[in-house]
Amino acid sequence: MDLHLLIDNLTNPALLFFFLGVIAVQLKSDLSIPENSSKFISFYLLLSIGFKGGQELAHSEFNLEILWALLFGIALALIVPLYTYFILRRKFSVENAGAIAAAYGSVSAVTFVTTISFLEMEQIPFSGHM
Repeated sequence: MDLHLLIDNLTNPALLFFFLGVIAVQLKSDLSIPENSSKFISFYLLLSIGFKGGQELAHSEFNLEILWALLFGIALALIVPLYTYFILRRKFSVENAGAIAAAYGSVSAVTFVTTISFLEMEQIPFSGHM
């Protein structure tokens, strides 16, 4: 096992903030991110994900494979939160079901950005880059 990789992952700011949130809840702290800041962070993440994806697409020749991948991605981004919402609606309120379904829809974007960052950090070539 590569100890350097383990240390990099354990000192990842996203993971450390996750642990901070868990600890704050356990300590019953009133720690919170101001509403304006959380809106800015969400907006920034959406822009950076979209920009990164567009930037990588600019390095590739637009072909049928890319078109199908885009259409499939859009379809999944619509279908997953919709069916998740209706499944969750049986047990939760409209607000909670909607929030959880939205989280399921956003997980793929976060996974994409994390994976791209990891591959770039390790200098591993992947389709459409390097």
